[in-house]
Amino acid sequence: MILKKISWVFKRHPFLYIARFKLLSKNSNIKDIDQYTYNQINQKADIPKYFNEVNTVIFKDVKPQTDLDLIKHLSSWLQNNIKGGPGLSEPSDAALKIMLSGKGGVCSDMAQVFNNFCVINDLKVREWGNTRAPFDKNYGGHSYNEVYCKELNKWILIDVYSCVLFYYNDNPLSVIDLYELIRKNEKVSFKSFNFKKEINEKNIIKNYLNPDTVPFLICNYSNKTYDKVLRKFRPRVPVFIVHFGLFVLGKSYHYRFPLDDYKQILS
Repeated sequence: MILKKISWVFKRHPFLYIARFKLLSKNSNIKDIDQYTYNQINQKADIPKYFNEVNTVIFKDVKPQTDLDLIKHLSSWLQNNIKGGPGLSEPSDAALKIMLSGKGGVCSDMAQVFNNFCVINDLKVREWGNTRAPFDKNYGGHSYNEVYCKELNKWILIDVYSCVLFYYNDNPLSVIDLYELIRKNEKVSFKSFNFKKEINEKNIIKNYLNPDTVPFLICNYSNKTYDKVLRKFRPRVPVFIVHFGLFVLGKSYHYRFPLDDYKQILS
């Protein structure tokens, strides 16, 4: 119990939340991130076998004809079969098992398992996060994904936790598209494609459409590395120490800010 409280402080205390951004953030640009994918670091062989077992169930009776159809079906299945709950700090296959058992999973957990499903389905994928600039202690941030759809020849933002896509004149948007349009005061829309779940519009507006929202790309996350370390040291070692150890060794993920100066968060 004491370790859990200490871990919560290290993850959620405002000062340490800001310190994490100061350590992990890099200013970038749109061109710099254009070719980055989660797949570059995470190959099919790096994904635990359990994901393939679940993937067979997900697509047992469905054969999507396009990338967009595939991610819609995959996302809907995950949302319909994952109740959600406390955040997890477990190896990816263990996290998926816990999530499917209805005992946990927040937006970042959903985004990370979705990354792995995309890899085994030959979809280019990457993970993003949102925060506020300047820092807002009342906003904990949000995690979501972006998938490259070959038939559309572009990246598409997808919120798997809510099964939502964003549109401008009926055209699906990428992360960069969305925030460039918002900052031009253009009207964008969003729509859920999972008819079994009711959309929480307030959460979508809070997580994406607040004018102080700043997106950042999560880079260099090696699923194999984090699985190995978490499997070895958890739960004996608090997760914040595990992450800090990987940072010191130069094997940690980092954040890239293509549209904003990350130092605005620290102001």
